[in-house]
Amino acid sequence: MQQRFIRAVVAGLVGTVVMSILSYLGSFMIPGMMPPWEMLAMKMGGIVGGWIGHIMIGVILALIYVYIFAKIIPGKDPWIKGALYGVLPWLAAMVVVIPFMGMPLFAGSFMVAMGSLAGHIFYGAFVGGVCGDW
Repeated sequence: MQQRFIRAVVAGLVGTVVMSILSYLGSFMIPGMMPPWEMLAMKMGGIVGGWIGHIMIGVILALIYVYIFAKIIPGKDPWIKGALYGVLPWLAAMVVVIPFMGMPLFAGSFMVAMGSLAGHIFYGAFVGGVCGDW
C-alpha cells in the first residue's frame, strides 16, 4: 500500500514536470496559451503559490488515477490507460478551472484547448507509465 502511494506521488511529479515543459514551450508557439502555474498564480497570490498549486494538483490527480481510474479504464498498456485518463482532467480544466480563472470555456481558442489537451495526454501517459499496472 505504501509503495503504491509513493509510486503515485512520484508519477504525479514526473507527469507534472513533463506537462510543465510542454506548457512552457507551448506558450511560445500558441498565441494565448499560458502555463498552468501562471494561471494559478493569478488566483493564489503569486508565482510560488501557482507552482505549489500546480504540483499539488498533479500529485492529487495521479493519486486519483492510481486508486480509482487505473482499474476501470479498459486496456492493458499503462501508458495508454494513463493517456486516456489525461483527457478527464483536461475536460475538467476546460469547463471548470479555465472559466473560474475568468476565461471562456475551452479558453476561447481551439489552438489553446488542443495544446492543453496534448499536455494533459502526455501528463496522463507518464503517470500511467510510471505507475505501471496495478
